[in-house]
Amino acid sequence: MVNPNKRTRIPGLGAIFLVVFLDILGFSLVLPFLAQEARNTFHTTELVGTLLGAVYSLMQFLFVPVWGRLSDRIGRRPVLVWSVLATALGMASLGLGLLYAQSLAWLFVARIASGIATANLGTATAYIADVTKPEERARGMGMIGMAFGLGFIFGPAIGGSLSSLTLGIGITGRAGAVPCFLAAGLSVVNLAWVTFRLPESLPAERRSTQKRSFSPLNLAAAREAFARPGIARAVFVNFILVLSFTVLDQTFRFFTDDKFGMTPLETGLVLCFIGVVAAGVQGGLIRPLAKRVDESTLIRSGTAIQALAFAGLAASPSYGRTALYVAGGLLALGNGLTQPSISAYVSKRADPRAQGATLGTSQSVASLARVFGPAFGGWLYGTLGARSPYVAGALGMVLATLVALALKSARENLDQRKTSTQTS
Repeated sequence: MVNPNKRTRIPGLGAIFLVVFLDILGFSLVLPFLAQEARNTFHTTELVGTLLGAVYSLMQFLFVPVWGRLSDRIGRRPVLVWSVLATALGMASLGLGLLYAQSLAWLFVARIASGIATANLGTATAYIADVTKPEERARGMGMIGMAFGLGFIFGPAIGGSLSSLTLGIGITGRAGAVPCFLAAGLSVVNLAWVTFRLPESLPAERRSTQKRSFSPLNLAAAREAFARPGIARAVFVNFILVLSFTVLDQTFRFFTDDKFGMTPLETGLVLCFIGVVAAGVQGGLIRPLAKRVDESTLIRSGTAIQALAFAGLAASPSYGRTALYVAGGLLALGNGLTQPSISAYVSKRADPRAQGATLGTSQSVASLARVFGPAFGGWLYGTLGARSPYVAGALGMVLATLVALALKSARENLDQRKTSTQTS
């Protein structure tokens, strides 16, 4: 007799988990030191320092839908193999730039290369959609969310603790090369795993035969995705969420230095704590909740919690480090509820033959938010003061909550279709 409560094994989940984890690791390990290194070593403004994060996300915005559409045609595995190899090269280039670069140009080129390489999140999400049943979708997306959380646990902790180490071959006082080389090495290990252990999730008979443009800006593909009921609104909520969150992450090192006198390691530990809470929510709490609560409700709850969290961050310098940790924990809780729920919401409403394109479009819009967020946060920080990025984040999450109120549950969509059918 089959036990209905027994979890089924999702094939390829471990490799996809590692792909996403290392993508986020490469992004987050530079948070404790890269923008500050640009400000201190190259004597830039806060805005220019945060642009190193913005160009990374700009490349993801441009290339996430490209790799997603390509994976619909040739399969997920070839795209993932290439992207993991390019990730290793991009992180190695950033490490070399931190050792030897005489200008910021090398660092910008390295971040551009890494952004193109790690624009595989839409493909990875589509892989999960390929191998999960609709009722298991939130669980699979939760595992990707847990990879995000763990990436934000280990990335800032590794970056903060290893950033001051030198290899004896660079310029004295340069920070960050060692964690970058470590991330490159981990990507090489991941390359071997993906190459030899990752099965293809999209059989030939399910691949798209429709000719699609592989240009980065494909408005027709976006219109096709947004024409599906509920997707455009959910993607907009995700845009506001990611915009607010990236206003934080690229200015956070300035904030902890200027307002709390924290070292890069102490900053990394705060970000690590946020990642621990997010991983716990997305890896454990989201599964039982998704069985009892509709994704639309989880999205609304998560955005409301994050509005409170950003307000707490803005107020934390007046109350000390404990308030900083409490607000960070609330932020992780809200984000952990929202991110996998949005992915599950979109994937359930996408055309089954265009999962890669639709989820790639969704991830691309999120990447666009990551382009504007760092630059907007850097401008706010330098112009209006240290608390202003987090006040803006709170206002953004209030807006996201209001928009999320219009998201319909699966039952409401079904009732609406039944009513429409009866009327016709």
